Amino acid sequence: MRLGVLDVGSNTVHLLVMDAHPGARPLPAHSHKAELRLAELLDGHGAIGPDGVDRLIATVREALEAAEDKGVEEVLPFATSAVREASNADEVLARVAEETGVRLQVLSGADEARLTFLAARRWFGWSRGKLLVLDIGGGSLEIAYGMDEEPDAAVSLPLGAGRLTGAWLPGDPPDPADVRALRRHVRAEIARSVGDFSRHGAPDHVVATSKTFKQLARITGAARSAEGPYVERRLTRRALEEWVPKLATMSTQERAQLPGVSEGRAGQLTAGALVAEAAMDLFGVDQLEICPWALREGVILRRLDHLPT
Repeated sequence: MRLGVLDVGSNTVHLLVMDAHPGARPLPAHSHKAELRLAELLDGHGAIGPDGVDRLIATVREALEAAEDKGVEEVLPFATSAVREASNADEVLARVAEETGVRLQVLSGADEARLTFLAARRWFGWSRGKLLVLDIGGGSLEIAYGMDEEPDAAVSLPLGAGRLTGAWLPGDPPDPADVRALRRHVRAEIARSVGDFSRHGAPDHVVATSKTFKQLARITGAARSAEGPYVERRLTRRALEEWVPKLATMSTQERAQLPGVSEGRAGQLTAGALVAEAAMDLFGVDQLEICPWALREGVILRRLDHLPT
């Protein structure tokens, strides 16, 4: 069957269309993406303003039209941290449902971590042993660890690249004092969770998902996305530590000229790099591998698990 995942995230609203059936690897058929940046549309009270809600509704309608055009049989709609943490989340969800017919399922941070972990486990298989999975989104950082398809430990931290950029790095390029303050904040937040994972023992393999990690891997020498998902892509802490100070002194325009860095995400890359560096350092990770699958694939896989064979 042809399934669509409608992901209302902190940065984008992304429809991923995949051809899938139980027991087979889902194959991507179409991608429809719109940069909405909900995390940046919150007002002083933490609410998504009227303009943001209107834009969200219009974007969801466009995604539904794309799904219909591509012959999608079922759309799996969900929202993550930007909607989850909005003070008017219930109102936003009600308006979206009333005007589009789409009832967004709001995933908890732990759900995000578990579904992303499932996707990484299915991609790499059982032979990789105990996995540590890191995912930096626009609104949050997810960390999960385990041997099976359900992680033994999973946490979501408010350390998304978009959220941190808006709250801590107003300058372009950012003020060095702001960068140092954000670095201290990020490391303190992550350090509180390290003990919950270390008691399970060292992972056999560390992987990362998300646009942030993919871009960081690319600028440190990993293969281009055009070379396909099966090319091994790695990010080393040493290379990242060399790049973080450089990124912090660049303007958004300069970062957008780096290989693999999109113009829409260039402004968030310094904050994302600080989170990635801190996570790798505090968890003792010298290198990690980029996983092509993430949350959206995890949602598809979980849905396929519940289909009759």
